[in-house]
Amino acid sequence: MITVVDYDPGWPDRFEALRAEYSSALEAAGVPIIGIEHVGSTSVPGLAAKPIIDADIVVAEPDVIAASDVLTDLGFTPVGELGIPQRWAFKEPARLAGTNTYVIVAGSLSLRNHLAVRDTLRADSALRAEYGAIKKQVGAHAANIDEYGHGKNGMVQKILAAAGLSAEERARIDASQVPSHDELPR
Repeated sequence: MITVVDYDPGWPDRFEALRAEYSSALEAAGVPIIGIEHVGSTSVPGLAAKPIIDADIVVAEPDVIAASDVLTDLGFTPVGELGIPQRWAFKEPARLAGTNTYVIVAGSLSLRNHLAVRDTLRADSALRAEYGAIKKQVGAHAANIDEYGHGKNGMVQKILAAAGLSAEERARIDASQVPSHDELPR
């Protein structure tokens, strides 16, 4: 079972605390950032979600290593792209449990995917309600996070289509070779 809860109005404040910490550390290190985006279901008011705050640190491609080094200095462990091009994931330190942080290249399909889902669900209450119901249903029956992801994939594809991503772009997103969570470092 995967825990999916009703929207918590405190989630934006949790994200803003992360944004402030990341922004301060990146600025102190002289790393230029394009933005720090709250993505994932906790970024959509009214949407049921796993209670995990997702943050994308958006940089130009030449700044990926420098931004990654800053996260490492903050106690994060880099775990790589994990099958999603131009998006690098990090295992959070214990003090930031309940967060997912990524360094992601500006303009990449990976970033466009995150923003398209967020912005479409913020704007479309019917899709938001449908997605929330699917997340709760799939979460209640999924044996693990991988099964949960597969169970809601059809709905994610519907959201991406509504957002205007092309069939080719949606196929590339769908074809990402994401490893099983059992294969990831702990």
